[in-house]
Amino acid sequence: MKKKTTIHDISRALKINSSTVSRALNNSPRVSQKTKDLIQKKAAELGYQKNILASNLRTNKTNTIGIIVPRISRNFFSSVISGIEETAYKAGYNVVIGQSLESFEREQQLVSTLLSNRVDGLLISVSMGTTNYDHLHNFKNNGGPIVFFDRPIVMGDTPNIGIDDFDASYKATEHLIKNGCKDIVHFSGFQKIELYKQRMQGYITALKNHNIPIREEYILESQLSEADGIELAKKVLSLPKVDGIYSSNDTAAISAIQFFKKEGLKIPDDIAIVGFNNDTISAVIEPGLTTVNQPDVEMGIIASSLLIELIKKTIESPAEHSKTLGTELIIRQSSQKRK
Repeated sequence: MKKKTTIHDISRALKINSSTVSRALNNSPRVSQKTKDLIQKKAAELGYQKNILASNLRTNKTNTIGIIVPRISRNFFSSVISGIEETAYKAGYNVVIGQSLESFEREQQLVSTLLSNRVDGLLISVSMGTTNYDHLHNFKNNGGPIVFFDRPIVMGDTPNIGIDDFDASYKATEHLIKNGCKDIVHFSGFQKIELYKQRMQGYITALKNHNIPIREEYILESQLSEADGIELAKKVLSLPKVDGIYSSNDTAAISAIQFFKKEGLKIPDDIAIVGFNNDTISAVIEPGLTTVNQPDVEMGIIASSLLIELIKKTIESPAEHSKTLGTELIIRQSSQKRK
């Protein structure tokens, strides 16, 4: 196996001392640009590769950010990651991405792995199965800063970047009411997740404000997967009367639409449906799905920018830098009953 080129090889080839070579390769201002260009050219000719691991050990930094999301396949999370990655790249950081698949145990393992690999900070949207935050406290105490996004968590002075889930859900539910719906089912995520608590409260408050009774059997809780959407749709058909559905994500809403259509129901005339996330497919299915649009790329940009500042220790009182972003209800055919 060919021996790796070292700074000493470059030093011998140019008859320049190795400390000057090292400074030039690290872009030190103590070396003239002419000498830097000469050394860098020779380094490229000899196939020199900087020892990143050794450099990281010296500086105690890896210039790497860890990202954990529930599912990379979800359009929302892939868009958030796009915003994170672009921001990190411009700031000189690499990213390592893991998906929990809504499993607490998998999330714990991912956090442990990222800590072992000495990432400088963590961006995370916790899983639906997460029951405590011991693994996150451990990362913060022994690794680096954390920024939560999408799914807000109260954990000391740790910031959250998210949306007003209550307000978005209130408007989505009220939209169904204004389109003539009175018997509205809510597809909810697990209530131990604050995000889904807020979305349920928005749904309940909208019903109350329009004098529509709250019926527990009309609130259906699940992980909101594609398979869950079908099972929830089956439960809807067993209820006395349903003329509207507000789903806490598009995935469950879309699979429910497909199931209802196979059963001969007309959307929206028989059942009007509103989703959440504005997944790409929501605009192209038939009928188009009314949904809540979140600023996903913007969320990624803001979350990663904040984390990088926390890594650089330029910010005091991190939680004060939490942000709540705006949303928009995208109205399509799935919710507009014929008058």
